[in-house]
Amino acid sequence: MEKNEKLVVTCSALGTQGEGVVRHEGTTLFVPYLLPGERAEVKVLKVKGNVAYAKIEEILTPAEERVRPRCAVFAQCGGCQLQHLKYRAQLKFKTTLVKDSLRKIGGIDVPVAPCERSEKEYAYRNKLQLPIGRRGEENVIGFYAERSHRIVPTDACPIHPDWSEKLIAALARFMEKCGLDGYDEETGEGQLRHIVVRELRGKYIVTLVATVREIRGIDYFLFLLDEIFPAYSFYLNFNDKKTNVVFGEEFTLIKGKGFYECTEGGIAYEAGPQTFVQVNENVRGKLYDRALAFADESDTVIDCYAGGGLLTAKFAKKCKKAYGIEIVPEAHDCAEAVKARNELADNMENLCGKVEELLGGVLEREKDAVIVLDPPRAGVARSVLKLLLQTQVKKIVMISCDPATLARDLGILTGALIETETGELVKASALGVQPDGKYAIQTVEPFDMFPQTKHVETLVLLSHKEPDSHINVTVEFGEREGQISLEEIEKRAEARKPKEKVTYKMMQQYIEENYGFKVHTAYIAEVKRSLGLPMYDAPNAVEELKHPRPHPTERMVAAIKETLAHFDFI
Repeated sequence: MEKNEKLVVTCSALGTQGEGVVRHEGTTLFVPYLLPGERAEVKVLKVKGNVAYAKIEEILTPAEERVRPRCAVFAQCGGCQLQHLKYRAQLKFKTTLVKDSLRKIGGIDVPVAPCERSEKEYAYRNKLQLPIGRRGEENVIGFYAERSHRIVPTDACPIHPDWSEKLIAALARFMEKCGLDGYDEETGEGQLRHIVVRELRGKYIVTLVATVREIRGIDYFLFLLDEIFPAYSFYLNFNDKKTNVVFGEEFTLIKGKGFYECTEGGIAYEAGPQTFVQVNENVRGKLYDRALAFADESDTVIDCYAGGGLLTAKFAKKCKKAYGIEIVPEAHDCAEAVKARNELADNMENLCGKVEELLGGVLEREKDAVIVLDPPRAGVARSVLKLLLQTQVKKIVMISCDPATLARDLGILTGALIETETGELVKASALGVQPDGKYAIQTVEPFDMFPQTKHVETLVLLSHKEPDSHINVTVEFGEREGQISLEEIEKRAEARKPKEKVTYKMMQQYIEENYGFKVHTAYIAEVKRSLGLPMYDAPNAVEELKHPRPHPTERMVAAIKETLAHFDFI
């Protein structure tokens, strides 16, 4: 197989990123937008070792599950990966994705329930976040292309409600009339960087992110917004730093009361511009109801990564008591308001800070609590998992938006992954030992929070293992029948000995020697994470870089993937 060669291939499966996977003459070929069972002519773009990348030239035999994407920029925008796949097939893919991630990454083989569908396949997102940039002499409003900060201009997005199209048009009109420029990441010039809209049941919070504290013509923009939103609050956020972080620290309320109020499941709650709220309201309700079913009325619940306190309040209303731990001050304030509005002062307590710093103190008082873990995409902090392994917590309810980090965290809790002295996680099966964790998985249930994308939300229930018996095993060593010889023991130990650890430095050297350029370890980590490969927390890691590193280029990504294949990671 050579670069620019054209091949006729048949797709065998979908990869973790939603791309087609082809096995061809000993080479694994990744082809975006190719579906299982499809026969197509493809053009090879890159070949290195036993991994190659190609694009579709012509689909010769389309799959029955193929449909026409609704979005005009589907193949360029990085937001959706599955619009060309029928929805029932998307659900099947996500069920398989969760099951395969648990097995391949976490070393866990358990039943996975069919993925719970979303009532809305499109127009389901209650949050819109658009970068605003500059291309030559023109402003561009849209979404980032996958793995880049190149903005793909967008007039409408079908996974957002109709108001998104009106907003984009209004923003473009406002910028043109008032002579405002989009932000140039290289030069730092331009006044407008992002616009973010959050919606809940007909109420909206609009936040315009700018490099200046005062925007000319802002009253005109509010006039245009009045035509779109019946009730909304408007913030101007100041962010003049060269950073990938969307919001700056300074919010100025221009219009409205600054938050919206709603009632869900008998709980009155509110949220502000930074409060985390699940983007798919219908699926969120199903997910939360199922999570609530795992706790009894007599239970005390500790809700970690609690956001604005909605789920915490639901547990507080049902159970004996509920604690919520959240690091974002605004979200904590919203949770306190939820507690007050629902008269839950006696059985709801909100704590502001890191889970890894506060959970231990709560567990000292509430040793029998049910733990709820709903972490960000990076997963649960390693220190939190170690703390739980040292406790007798009877139940853990885990909610995850990333199958890869979910598999890693579950592997640690169940003992299917063993941490080496260097901090690397190795499958217990690779070491020839049985998992010996404190927790057992009771149920795994995917929920399609994000139709048309590769992402999936997963709910897991774990229970603490209570040994009810002990078995004593006597092994005799020797050369007679029924005995194990020392020579045999040595052979078994050698066969089960872990492979020499491949370090990031080794991969960096390989890339430099074979490709002639250097890559940062952060780029290798990003590609590993995108492929769903096991990760571990570096001891010197920080939550947020002061000057976030840009994403690796396509050339770098290709080199890193080939290197991972060379060292048998993929």
